Amino acid sequence: MSEHKSLPAKAIVLGVSAGGVAALKALLGSLPADFPLPILIVQHTAPDSGNMLAPLLNEMCEIRVKEAEECEAIQAGTAYLSPANYHLLVESDHTLSLSIDAHVSFARPSIDVLFESAATAFGSELIGVILTGANSDGSQGLKKIKEKGGLAIVQDPADALVATMPQAALDAVRADHVVPLEKLGPLLCELLDN
Repeated sequence: MSEHKSLPAKAIVLGVSAGGVAALKALLGSLPADFPLPILIVQHTAPDSGNMLAPLLNEMCEIRVKEAEECEAIQAGTAYLSPANYHLLVESDHTLSLSIDAHVSFARPSIDVLFESAATAFGSELIGVILTGANSDGSQGLKKIKEKGGLAIVQDPADALVATMPQAALDAVRADHVVPLEKLGPLLCELLDN
């Protein structure tokens, strides 16, 4: 895989559902402190789940992990988690916004909502990643990222704790990379290496 050329990416969006906490620990824990992009994450959570995941991940990772806030400007080397029961969106000025609009794909936060808003904001300078999960949320958003010229990466369904979501993504788009979770962090670093 050494023939990857450096990408002009400005952000990564990532969607994960069932099995997500372990997947996020593995992926975010594998990234170096100087990781060059922000990562915007929707993890499906119960509406009343509180905000324990971001502090837990922040303790375990070299990059900064925090819960996204309204009107926050995104920064490199930081992972932003959508708060429970809020859609996470990217505005045209690359700040974050939160919404309590209706559920999309039976979810709030919805991966599709984040991916579609980010695709509009970043165009071809976006990487979309779909990990383990038990529904099809994210597949339409990943399709929009591809339509705008961005890069699509999907966890190998055979490697996912729950294969439904990555398989739905693969059914919707031709992914640029299909990899097991353990290879995703190194792949991202390699793709972004100048």
